[in-house]
Amino acid sequence: MILACQNINKSFGENIILKDASFHIEEREKAALIGNNGAGKTTLLRIIIRELPADSGEIVLAKDKTIGYLAQYQDISTEQTIYEELLSTKQHILDLESQIRSLEEQMSHASQEELEPLMKLYSSLNHSFETENGYAYKSEVIGVLKGLGFTEEDFSKKISTLSGGQKTRVALGKLLLNQPDILLLDEPTNHLDMDSIRWLETYLLNYPGAVFIVSHDRYFLDKVVTKIVEIDQADVHTYLGNYSDYSEKKARIRDAQYKAYLNQQQEIRHQKAVIAKLKSFNREKSVRRAQSREKMLEKIQLIDKPNMEEERIRIQLEPRITSGNDVLTVEDLAKSFPGQPLFSQISFQIKRGERVALIGNNGTGKTTMLKIINGLLEPDAGSVTLGSKVQIGYYDQEHHVLHPEKTIFQEISDSYPTLTETQIRNMLAAFLFTGEDVFKLISSLSGGERGRVSLAKLMLSEANFLILDEPTNHLDIASKEILEEALNSYTGTVFYVSHDRYFINQMATRILDLTGGGLNSYTGNYDDYLEKKEHPSIDSSGGFKTVPAQDFRPGETGADSLPTKAAGKDDYLRQKEKQAKERKRQNQIKRIENRIEEIENRINELDELLVREEIATDVKKLMEINQEHETLNEELLALMEEWESLVD
Repeated sequence: MILACQNINKSFGENIILKDASFHIEEREKAALIGNNGAGKTTLLRIIIRELPADSGEIVLAKDKTIGYLAQYQDISTEQTIYEELLSTKQHILDLESQIRSLEEQMSHASQEELEPLMKLYSSLNHSFETENGYAYKSEVIGVLKGLGFTEEDFSKKISTLSGGQKTRVALGKLLLNQPDILLLDEPTNHLDMDSIRWLETYLLNYPGAVFIVSHDRYFLDKVVTKIVEIDQADVHTYLGNYSDYSEKKARIRDAQYKAYLNQQQEIRHQKAVIAKLKSFNREKSVRRAQSREKMLEKIQLIDKPNMEEERIRIQLEPRITSGNDVLTVEDLAKSFPGQPLFSQISFQIKRGERVALIGNNGTGKTTMLKIINGLLEPDAGSVTLGSKVQIGYYDQEHHVLHPEKTIFQEISDSYPTLTETQIRNMLAAFLFTGEDVFKLISSLSGGERGRVSLAKLMLSEANFLILDEPTNHLDIASKEILEEALNSYTGTVFYVSHDRYFINQMATRILDLTGGGLNSYTGNYDDYLEKKEHPSIDSSGGFKTVPAQDFRPGETGADSLPTKAAGKDDYLRQKEKQAKERKRQNQIKRIENRIEEIENRINELDELLVREEIATDVKKLMEINQEHETLNEELLALMEEWESLVD
């Protein structure tokens, strides 16, 4: 064990952040810390590095072990270049190298008598230099820089001229080169493109120390970690496995907890019904029995109702009108800026119902292409044609559609006056705005908060063609899943830029890869894309094919240009199966409702019989009626539960 957190408690005022949080990290273990925004992840990391005191509890770091911390935001202030800043992590090797060079100079002029001790020292220093991997330190520094997305032209840039994201990458590079025994990384994939994230995955998997990562990048967590530490409403739980394993295990645990809760609630309702019935008999024996059952109920340890996934807020997203089959046609598109050529001869089509992801490294022109399609930029060459009845809903990272003088609530209510306050609050809650937060002014919001407001507005737009630029930025995992669910059930068309590979995996029916000024098209999601890139020789008979943009023109057919017949048949069969399930569900609901009506009518008849004088004096008949009454009530409760589950 290299790190242990034992019974950590932390509150800010009345807000409890951590409650008896306990977990440990083993040597060389790769673990993740997850939780909704505001759950206390960064707070816990700051407590671990002793930057913030815990209210109680203990942090234990193994003896002689070092710890390194990457915060989300860096403010490195120095006039050194990027290369010099990372090279500073190797200062001990540089000092050794300088000593060796100095000794070589001394040895060249030393007498025979002076030479022997110098040679011994020289041999010792050389051994240390080799042990510290001194002959490879430059290539190590350059490898990390390039892995994190810096080009050789970037190496000479001064730190003081860099953006916040670039400074964070520099800080990450320094941390990796320092190689502490345990790395604490707070959102390390922010500001990295896909190639850099893949490089970081490989680096961390081979890292000789332990790693503890805060991240909303689910694909990254699936690749790197073998343990999940979750903060959920101030409680900390540990799950072995990667993110997908955690998600599956948590769902099973939650389902078991929910079933236990439902069973207990059913038993409580049954006992209360029996108690009420016993009391209604108004006999001493019946009253005593009722009181006995009441005491039993009071002793029951109530099971709290778990937060069920099925109960979370869902977004219903539907276009107002249906577009034509041809939604977007791009032909021979080209764009460059002074000294920065982006792309040329780009051609592709998007059909109704497709969910197309545009990917590529930073600087390839993805956002520029979206702006051209939206008419915000003019292309240097080529054309963009929208199909019949296409209505665009556009989400950009600059959020030009918001009014700074309005509150968040006003921004939504003024744009959609027919919505009720509850509907507006539900939509905003899905994007992490709850309580009094909805009355914050737009002008006071951070860039991430404005992005979430823009996304909420877009989800209400009723457009039939959504164009989204990095829609999952600044969303926690729960909000990403809400957005994924909404977009997957959306019957319109979606074209989006994203670095979120898990989101792409869940969403994409096709991927356009913008690289080297051209475009390649791949049918399927992100995993399909990776497989096809690794096996580019597989042709359409194998189910997929890479289509370079310069070889594809709208109107041509090919494995990736249009949905295949097989895909259409699969969609038809899935739709038929869905319709059959829906018919079966409606029939079950009808059957249950009919039986409920029969039972309620029979219970009313039994209630009328109980008040008759001839029944009240017939003990045998009275017991029969009470037994039937109780049996019917139990069946009624079970049917109501089944009915509720079917109509939800």
